[in-house]
Amino acid sequence: MAVEKRIDGETLYRGVIVNVHLDRAELIDGSVVKREVVEHPGGVTILPVEEDGTTWCVRQFRYPFGREMLEAPAGKLEVGEKPLPAAERELEEETGLRAGRMVYLGECCTSPGFSTEVLHIYLALDLKQGDAHPDAGEFLNVEKHSLDTLVNMVMAGEIDDAKTIIAVLKARRFLEEEGWREKS
Repeated sequence: MAVEKRIDGETLYRGVIVNVHLDRAELIDGSVVKREVVEHPGGVTILPVEEDGTTWCVRQFRYPFGREMLEAPAGKLEVGEKPLPAAERELEEETGLRAGRMVYLGECCTSPGFSTEVLHIYLALDLKQGDAHPDAGEFLNVEKHSLDTLVNMVMAGEIDDAKTIIAVLKARRFLEEEGWREKS
């Protein structure tokens, strides 16, 4: 397997969420290339699903795309924070929900060609409603859709957020393997 070895690099930008590095790396054939790396703390995404298949999502404006997107609740990890407590925190902040059961569905390397971001994906079950309390500057609308509807939206390209696509499809597969069927 070809391994690239970092020779040196510099930090070009230190931001609120990400840092950007420009590295020089040596390839297996001895040639040297530049590699841009966006250092990200990672995050969590949570798909809350009720027993009847009702699924909770959030719709929010995403500045880089200049439009609203329908997404599973999600958020970044704070320094030193473990994924499960972060998932529980984000679920409650964005939807007001608490889960009696959190199922870990795995992780996703969001853009391995240039970013260190890893998202940890959870399925939230046995839900209890409380009050949402989004972060300052976070404006979102909570929406409910059936899981079948979300799967159809994913397959039709109506949901194009990668973390939500992964969460919806992995949650559906997990629930089917547990013998779950959406109630009509």
